[in-house]
Amino acid sequence: MYQYASPSQAINELRERGYTLDFNLKENCIVCNIQKFNADEFDIKEVYRFEGNSDPGDESIVLGIESKNGLKGILVNGYGYSSEPMGDEIERKLKLHAH
Repeated sequence: MYQYASPSQAINELRERGYTLDFNLKENCIVCNIQKFNADEFDIKEVYRFEGNSDPGDESIVLGIESKNGLKGILVNGYGYSSEPMGDEIERKLKLHAH
């Protein structure tokens, strides 16, 4: 596994390794463009956590994700109180990899 000094460095390296799409959280799924993926339709391949030096609002997680149909992309989210709301299944899957 790689280590990065910042979220932007992790994102740039993931893109170089083929994670070119942008995934976003929705309440019960993740989305990429117009495609939606439930928790069982994608795998988290890489996880990078970043903690802010003094501001808890700077905490983030960068995930390299691959869908079951072969789409590879990146999901960036805050964690703790700055995270986006999500459904239970998605939250469980992300928490397994975030710790």
